[in-house]
Amino acid sequence: MAYSIRNYNSADATLWNDFIIKSKNGTFLFHRDFMEYHSDRFEDFSLMVFDDAKLVAVFPANRQGDEIHSHQGLTYGGLVYGSSLKLAKVVEIFSVLLRFALEQGIAKLYIKLIPSIYVVMPSEEINYALFLATAKLVRRDSLSVINPDNPGKISKDRRDGVKRGIKNNLRIVEEANFQVFWENVLIPNLSTKHNAIPVHTLQEIMLLHERFPNNIRQFNVYKDDTIVAGTTFFVTDTVAHSQYTSAVEGKNETGSLDYLYHHLITEVFADKKYFDFGISNEQQGRKLNGGLSYWKESFGAQTIVQDFYEVETANYSLLMRFLT
Repeated sequence: MAYSIRNYNSADATLWNDFIIKSKNGTFLFHRDFMEYHSDRFEDFSLMVFDDAKLVAVFPANRQGDEIHSHQGLTYGGLVYGSSLKLAKVVEIFSVLLRFALEQGIAKLYIKLIPSIYVVMPSEEINYALFLATAKLVRRDSLSVINPDNPGKISKDRRDGVKRGIKNNLRIVEEANFQVFWENVLIPNLSTKHNAIPVHTLQEIMLLHERFPNNIRQFNVYKDDTIVAGTTFFVTDTVAHSQYTSAVEGKNETGSLDYLYHHLITEVFADKKYFDFGISNEQQGRKLNGGLSYWKESFGAQTIVQDFYEVETANYSLLMRFLT
């Protein structure tokens, strides 16, 4: 069977989006309405793979010189495909993809795999294909994750924090207004403590919420009428993921973050398969923020990893040997 491959263009949007919805390892991050909010920052090099006229796989990506990346504007990426594709077919498709990239003057492909908790069905065929292509592991991040059906033990420190939140009469409110949290808590804290800014601008996150109101959600904590903490969540079919979290000074005394996260884990997102605190890594995964990791683990979170690979496009031939 011969697969054909070509670059995505705007006329493919509906076909692409419909495919993502039906795939076994796609999420709303791969929807074109999400990917293209920052199209001015990246040279899109997304690919579409066809079996005759039928779309069978997509690869959200961008180009940098003679390299392509499973899209750098997304938290995760890689080859997205449906449940009907067997292992040998995925290996063949990845070989076709690498060869196409090589013919386009691409020397290397960088891929950040979709963490296993985000897929609706087992989807590690691509992991095996990367092994066959002698891909090089260049980064590994650790994610702190809770399975609400089988959570780890919450520590006394966190339980005491929840009690302080109750004692201080804190209120948790989900609201569509991102501005209060971002302008009064998140942005000032990132600037003061880390000399950094959020990956998204306030305008971008509001636009994305407008496009994906069920997937991007904002929760704020108030003491009386004053905001003291908040968090912005990205929600998929299987995972509630903490994208941004911050609190004003005195969070330990008020228990604001402990109170907020206990509520989100046990009430708001109790029906999700996984609650993802995100990473606590720095320096491309080679340094751990111990305090942040401890706080997450003290809620009962356990560790899974997300892998990042580099593969030479010329290695497409190694995959073809596997198939013969």
